[in-house]
Amino acid sequence: MYAPPKPVPASVFARLPDAFRKPRRTAWADANAAGAALDCFLEGPSFDRAGNLYVTDIPFGRIFRVSPAGDWTLVTEYDGWPNGLKIHRDGRIFITDYKRGIVLLDPGSGAVTPLIETVQSESFKGVNDLFFAKNGDLYFTDQGQTGLHDPTGRVYRYAADGRLDRLVGTVPSPNGLVMNLHETVLYVAVTRANAVWRLPLMGDGAASKVGLFIQMSGGHAGPDGMALDAEGGLVVAHPSTSVWRFDALGRPTHVLDAGEDIFCTNIAFGGADLGSLFVVVSRRSGKVDGGVILRADMPVAGKPIFSHA
Repeated sequence: MYAPPKPVPASVFARLPDAFRKPRRTAWADANAAGAALDCFLEGPSFDRAGNLYVTDIPFGRIFRVSPAGDWTLVTEYDGWPNGLKIHRDGRIFITDYKRGIVLLDPGSGAVTPLIETVQSESFKGVNDLFFAKNGDLYFTDQGQTGLHDPTGRVYRYAADGRLDRLVGTVPSPNGLVMNLHETVLYVAVTRANAVWRLPLMGDGAASKVGLFIQMSGGHAGPDGMALDAEGGLVVAHPSTSVWRFDALGRPTHVLDAGEDIFCTNIAFGGADLGSLFVVVSRRSGKVDGGVILRADMPVAGKPIFSHA
């Protein structure tokens, strides 16, 4: 249907040091990694203003900071399953925690405090990823164990004034999410449907005419983390195949060349002028080690960050 996507070479930027690796079974891995004894499962890459990269480690409740030189620092370790992470322009760090809902991290002290624990007195299914709009509204997904067998995953908006709205509640495994350049459309990675959905936002903020934007294929899991570039192109992490770039119309243009069966779960633009894409490889798969961050110079730089209020 389209011309073959152009390959983009990738190389290792940083690897979680062995001092932080102690393979063992966890309750999270029992349910989400077939009981494997993991030494980490990294997610949630996000850069601060100083160029440090923050990542989460879901099964062990850890948050790491990686310097521009690739040095790792353990920021905190707590009783939780942190997944997505985004940094507000005021410096606050927001985390989607599968156990605890939306929490805040103080990067100085490492203290983790709750922000949104329930919705209308009910617990979340298991929040996954999050995204800030320019006006400060926070969008996040509530994935849990939903899928084609149980298409009840949810997408929420937490407005800057504190109002919490459910935009859609019929998603079979909502995961990463990002808005288009004009912030009139929310893209949502729907993992178990192996697709990216398009959620047009109406004048009152409600979602309407939700549709399928990109239908992917193959892999052991569907699309996960996503990022937008300066031309409105959508970059999608697709665990066990690769990372793909689609233009603003959803046409494939580039693919990350990082070996076969790469289990990449999330991505973030960073580096000088946001020209590089940083890719979290969460677990060993194929020839690429787990707990590794790759770096690739992309044909289009990322959309500027810290533009939200």
